[in-house]
Amino acid sequence: MKSSRSAELALLGITSVWGLTFVVVQDAVEQMPVTAYLAYRFVAAALLLAVVFRKRLTLLTKAAFRQGLWMGVFLAAGYLFQTYGLEATSASNAGFITGLFVVITPLMAWGLNRQSIGWVPWAAAGVSAIGLFLLSGGGSTFTFRGDGLELLCAIAFSAHIIATSRGVKAGHDVIALVVVQLTLVGVVCTAMAVAEGDLVMPHGAGLWANLALTSLITTALAFVVQTWAQKHAAPDRTALILAGEPAFAGLFGWWLAGDRLGLQGWIGAALIFGAILAVETIPRLRPPRPLPEG
Repeated sequence: MKSSRSAELALLGITSVWGLTFVVVQDAVEQMPVTAYLAYRFVAAALLLAVVFRKRLTLLTKAAFRQGLWMGVFLAAGYLFQTYGLEATSASNAGFITGLFVVITPLMAWGLNRQSIGWVPWAAAGVSAIGLFLLSGGGSTFTFRGDGLELLCAIAFSAHIIATSRGVKAGHDVIALVVVQLTLVGVVCTAMAVAEGDLVMPHGAGLWANLALTSLITTALAFVVQTWAQKHAAPDRTALILAGEPAFAGLFGWWLAGDRLGLQGWIGAALIFGAILAVETIPRLRPPRPLPEG
């Protein structure tokens, strides 16, 4: 129980960090192509972990390598579907549809494992989806190409959560898994940037500092924490906590960048945080089952 609570608090921590750095990332992609930014960010993070934890890479088995590749495939697909989907849909639609991984993940986990997760995560996922819809502005105009890619993004992120859970619960080394998946994402994004002629060098001290921050904190450290935490946190609970990212982004954007959240946005953020709080507290409020007599 204590390990589960620590893991979920760690997930909440990295979710808040991702929300906090949303403004930083948004500023960076206005200065250089998205695929180039992702390429530098993920390659740097993978190299950093590989150098610092080079002895841990000796624990990389063939099975762990394969699992890390699957994790990287799903993560890269999620980022790329999200990026290209944004070219044909609104940011509000993208935010809501991508956030549907909070609903898709328990469905996918149930379909694969046939394990009941109880009513609390289902109810919390539904409330969180409504919160995401309100927070995103309740986008109205849906396009098949843009919104379809965003839906594929949500499915890919759900698959990544489940693949990560399977990898760590199979006993594979956390660092080894993370290095493999980040390397694959970096290679894929680099190839995409080269193919599109977008692999440009970052310019200016501010952009280099931005890349250093996001490579170290929001990529290397964050994915190590997420992967470790999923040893102890179920996929549905992981998805629910990670769904708090847009709420944190909205709050920090309002606080640091002067973004206007609006009443609807505040209600949406409150619903998301309320759903996370409910899934953390309600199961612990139940009285323990009495021991059978005799």
